[in-house]
Amino acid sequence: MGDVLRVAVVGAGGWGAQHARIFSRRRDTELVGIAGRDPGRTAARAAAFDTTPYTDLDTMLDEARPDLVTVCLPNEAHFEPTLHLLRRDVPLLVEKPLVFSLDEADKLLAEAASRGLFFAINLNHRFAEPVARAKAAIDAGELGDVVFATWRFGGEPNFGTSPHANLIETQVHGIDMLEHLCGPIDSVAAQMTDMTRPGTYTTLAVALRFSSGAVGSLVGTYDSSYAYPGTHLVEVNGTRGRLLIEDTVKRLTVSAAGDPTRRVWEAGYFDDEARTFEYTFDRHVERLLGAFRAGEEPPVHAREGRRALALAHAIIRSFEEGARVAV
Repeated sequence: MGDVLRVAVVGAGGWGAQHARIFSRRRDTELVGIAGRDPGRTAARAAAFDTTPYTDLDTMLDEARPDLVTVCLPNEAHFEPTLHLLRRDVPLLVEKPLVFSLDEADKLLAEAASRGLFFAINLNHRFAEPVARAKAAIDAGELGDVVFATWRFGGEPNFGTSPHANLIETQVHGIDMLEHLCGPIDSVAAQMTDMTRPGTYTTLAVALRFSSGAVGSLVGTYDSSYAYPGTHLVEVNGTRGRLLIEDTVKRLTVSAAGDPTRRVWEAGYFDDEARTFEYTFDRHVERLLGAFRAGEEPPVHAREGRRALALAHAIIRSFEEGARVAV
């Protein structure tokens, strides 16, 4: 591994373009290949980023010799390619969700652990400026003891074959975010509806209990629109104050109990980086490459994807059984 890391991207879809953008533009990485299933689309994507297209993973690995591979495939197509890459001893950054099955998640984590491989997942909401500042405020005790927290997020659907795509591939960010800010969730009670697409649960509401004794809620939906104002909201309320995160990168507001004044962060006029959602991924990559070069664990290990999946399965079980489920 030289000063310039050789990186290959698996996936030529929409978000895969963000992977290609980042690794083709950094001075300390070289984008050495893009692998995809569709030859035409893969060739076009590779041409756009001045690299080599591949339609076979082994050919890419043998010819491009990447130091790190990133995986950005359709949500329900992660397992086999990820397992294959791990068995080729390739360090990986994979997109969320890790997989849809806990058994598959365990197989991937065991394979990576047995080979001592760097295995990261992109839960990039953590790296938004309002989220980083919110985490610092909570950790500094500005809110006192957290009493309740809320996540609400929804927009246009991204349907697959799973009836729980909204939960597992979209609200995974909410599950991860609430635990990132407030600590472990120890039980869940869920309601879901398939009224707009029978057999597919497009909207869900979950009551949460944290190990700390705090409570929370998660509302996630495909029956909304990203065009609506207030698409995303996180509220954390403590004994001494409250904070609100709006639209992930838009605004953080911190208030002290009993004080009508507020402290607000918003990106300044020239700060396009902090106001741009896609650049939360750039921030993650910056941290990730530092850890990779230092031989450390990634800032968000793939086991965090497994944790979010375990909570998602507990939510599904709660809905199906009509009962609160311990995690």
